[in-house]
Amino acid sequence: MADKNFITSGRNTIIHKIKKFDLLIINGDNPVVIVSHRGIGIYKGEVPAKRSIAKKAYQDIVHVESSEVFSEEKTLLFVQALDGREYKVDYSKTETNSFIKVHQDNYI
Repeated sequence: MADKNFITSGRNTIIHKIKKFDLLIINGDNPVVIVSHRGIGIYKGEVPAKRSIAKKAYQDIVHVESSEVFSEEKTLLFVQALDGREYKVDYSKTETNSFIKVHQDNYI
């Protein structure tokens, strides 16, 4: 997959690139996070079994622990979304209101 809908930066930052596609971020057995052009949240739907199915639904599956992303599961992840904000996703706080927080307004 030469043209990705996201890029990685540093050791734990994912940058959403293309407005047309939503990112489904999978990090181990933790809740799946969806990143769209409107922001970020917990994904309630069923994760597509294959990337080709996801692509037809204008989604891109991001496996954090895969070798093409970070090669390991992360406890803390930063996501720069197309709404101009950087979000902090703290997987040690999955059951709390602090799971997804705005880390920085207008990172651009």
